[in-house]
This record gives sequence, C-alpha cells and structure tokens, in this order.
Amino acid sequence: MQTSSSVAPEGAPELVRFLMPSPIGQIGMELRKGVVTRVLIDPSEEESAGFDSFMDLPDSEYFEELFGSLSEYFAGARLNLRLAWDFGPSAITGFARRVLRETSKIPFGKTRTYRMIAKGAGKPDAYRLVLATLVENPMPIVIPCHRVVTNKSGIGSYIGGQERKRWLIDMEKEALKRREQGR
Repeated sequence: MQTSSSVAPEGAPELVRFLMPSPIGQIGMELRKGVVTRVLIDPSEEESAGFDSFMDLPDSEYFEELFGSLSEYFAGARLNLRLAWDFGPSAITGFARRVLRETSKIPFGKTRTYRMIAKGAGKPDAYRLVLATLVENPMPIVIPCHRVVTNKSGIGSYIGGQERKRWLIDMEKEALKRREQGR
C-alpha cells in the first residue's frame, strides 16, 4: 500500500528511526509521519547510527500496532503488512519506481520472475534492470522483493542475502499452506 499523504496516523511522530530484532536479523526502519521510507536488513554499525532501539521508543498505540504487525508477519500470521510507504526520500523515479510498485503487488506466499516484473513495469526485456533495482530496494519486506525469483531453478539475488530470501519465501509458503489447510 503506497501513500503520499502527509497526514500522520494518530500517535505517529514526525521522524523516527528504530532497530528491532527479527528472525532474519536486525531490522532498521525509518518512518516519516508514520509512513515507511526506508528499511535496512541487518544494518552495519555505520548504517544503524542514528537509529534507536525499539525498546527506547515511547509507549504508544501507534508503535504497539506497528510492532505487532511486523511480529505477526515474521511469525507467518499476517498475510499483509498494510504499511503505508513513500519513495519520496529515496528519490526513486522512472522505471525503478514502476518495478517497485509492480513488486508491491505480489501476494503473500507467491513469487514472480524478474521477467514478469519487467513486463508489468512496461519493459519486458529489462529483467536485468529489474534485478538491479530490487537489490537496491529502499524498503525490503515492505516492498516484498524477496518474492521475485529467477525463471530458472535458483531464487535469485536479495538485498539481505540468499539465505534470508529463502527463509522469507519458505515462511510465507508454509504460512499460506497452513492457512489453506485451516490450521
């Protein structure tokens, strides 16, 4: 879900950067007025400078809901994060923006190939540009680039590494399978 709205959700601060644990390593998130503008997977010490621990953030209904959503997603209990996001601060334009929008449409537990995303973004032969765009995705997890795979047997590259990509794909497929079986 994308938004360019400047209306902050109730209790959302103007700017917040926090680090939180996850099954794929530390996650760094930047939000402006409650809208996700950046996500880092297992950021380096240098990258995480200026980020607070999620434990140090003020108690609020907004943060409780945000952390609950992320925790449920990583547990396979939430099929859609429904977090508002904005490309503005990352200055992404043109084809890259179309690639990321197309990627954001991939349903939980499903995958698409780089070629399929290229076609959906309006340049069917630009699958290598799709790969280049996705390894620079400013909001992995929120824009689920882990759901884009090669058209061969491999899973392809991932900004967080192939091991994390495999974990995310497997977690989503297993969660979807459990849901379909009524467990």
